[in-house]
Amino acid sequence: MEQLGFFEIPSPCLGVCKTDNRGYCLGCLRSRDERFHWQQLTDVQKLEVIRLCKRRRRNRQLAILKARKEQIKQQRDEMNGQLNFGDDPE
Repeated sequence: MEQLGFFEIPSPCLGVCKTDNRGYCLGCLRSRDERFHWQQLTDVQKLEVIRLCKRRRRNRQLAILKARKEQIKQQRDEMNGQLNFGDDPE
């Protein structure tokens, strides 16, 4: 029995309304179907969509951090390659 009907679950829309290459909204991270059918979803389904959006946001942030870490590693490797530790001027 669903008891969530007492409280309206607001849309997670942030007003960005542009999609990434995977079809998720850049603002709220809902899929096209999740956005278009929001009003027809039950409260339980809406909460599931919100949970999925939070997970997508976390995964996106982790991917950004991994990419930054890899970029820093590549820059460090390039700089280390430019340093000449083997030649001693003595």
